[in-house]
Amino acid sequence: MKIILKKLYRLLLRLIPENRLGDHFVALITFVRAHRRLPTKKLLFNDVLYKIKTSDEIIDPLRVFVSDKEFVKLFVKAVAGDQFNVPTIKVLHTIEEVKDYQFPPDCCIKPTHLSGKVILRRRNSPIDFEEIKLWFNNSFYHVNREANYKILKPKVIVEPLIFNSDNLSDFKIFCYMGKPKLIQMDVDRRVEHTRKIFDLEWNEMPFSLGYLRSQRLLEKPENLDKMLSVASSLSSHFNFVRIDLYSNSKECLVGEITNCHGNAGESFIPKSGEEIASNIIFGSN
Repeated sequence: MKIILKKLYRLLLRLIPENRLGDHFVALITFVRAHRRLPTKKLLFNDVLYKIKTSDEIIDPLRVFVSDKEFVKLFVKAVAGDQFNVPTIKVLHTIEEVKDYQFPPDCCIKPTHLSGKVILRRRNSPIDFEEIKLWFNNSFYHVNREANYKILKPKVIVEPLIFNSDNLSDFKIFCYMGKPKLIQMDVDRRVEHTRKIFDLEWNEMPFSLGYLRSQRLLEKPENLDKMLSVASSLSSHFNFVRIDLYSNSKECLVGEITNCHGNAGESFIPKSGEEIASNIIFGSN
């Protein structure tokens, strides 16, 4: 039954016009579907994200620019410094360029215009060109109508494996008005994805978001102050935004800048966590 409803939902999305009015309607449907309530004007985590998604803020040229995984590096270089960028080995603009390119034996391959798609190549392993071909034919805008992705051109970016690892420490820092507020850490993303959320002093919060709360003990990174400083610099150009960083406790690198976390559709576990998080993020500045 769930599969049938999901297919009907996807069919409905395709029938709704791809314009701002249609985007607003889709946003309302997906919000109610995720949270079983209507969005409000309160300063609640998902309601603020919903407002960003359904206002012209989501199509602000800077938000659109940093949604592209190639172009965001130009922003990072200008604001924080190129030392916080993951190096770019190559940008490929067509599937033909991809097939002709000699990929490094160890590298990260991902689309610049999508979200959540990545191939981690190790020891000259075979590359799934059929998957990459699908990337060129897809738009993340069509998935959940996040309008900042609508005009992005399909490209593939090749990068080195960050810190020579395929199980990185992944930090997502929620910032409001240029100030870091909460830190989300994703654990075992490719095994059994869980999360922990911390305040700026590395005190664990009594809730998670979207995924179950990890039971692992996670040590405070030695360079947390530097990470927060980088996040503050980058986020100062937005009101509410998520700055994604990778760290090995010595160095930190920017992964991406996320405008609308979870498409405004991730629930807190337990639900009472949303009020706690919202008070921390929006309560005082």
